[in-house]
Amino acid sequence: MAEGRGSTLVHLLVIVFCLVAFGFAVAAERRRSVGTIHKTPGTNETYCVYSSDVATGYGVGAFLFLLSGESLLMGVTKCMCFGRPLTPGGNRAWSIIHFLSSWATFLVAESCLIAGAKKNAYHTKYRGIIYAQNFSCESLRKGIFITGAIFIVVTMVLNVYYYMYFTKATTTPLSQKTNRVSSTVGMTGYA
Repeated sequence: MAEGRGSTLVHLLVIVFCLVAFGFAVAAERRRSVGTIHKTPGTNETYCVYSSDVATGYGVGAFLFLLSGESLLMGVTKCMCFGRPLTPGGNRAWSIIHFLSSWATFLVAESCLIAGAKKNAYHTKYRGIIYAQNFSCESLRKGIFITGAIFIVVTMVLNVYYYMYFTKATTTPLSQKTNRVSSTVGMTGYA
């Protein structure tokens, strides 16, 4: 491992997990279930018929792959709290900034993915007799999974930078404190 570069395998696995999660999120957006209104013959009852429910599985898959990538990175870096202390300086500051930012974008991405999967899985069955003309079947709004996909990419970039700065901050040697024998400031009393 080169000085401050980190493991190439960790970089590669985090990127692969995030790209697979991105692919699942895009596929989930494209395969959202859409409901159409049908009437039963002979009665005035209406009900919704939905297309396939594949998007829910894709959304959960994206959720799990992103969670796996984040778990791998936090396991390797020991969540920045339990391992070797970081050396003071710019690398530590950038590591902390990228750590907090990646967690924020990770939580937004995961909430978009799980909310989209949950909403996509919810289907209304029977509506009964409807006399209103403005009736529509409940379905997932466009863009929920795409928002999750965008935050997946941002999380991936922040995770790569976090790991890079974290590795630099842990591999640079701690600066040696110089012990001074006497103080440079005179503290003698006035006589």
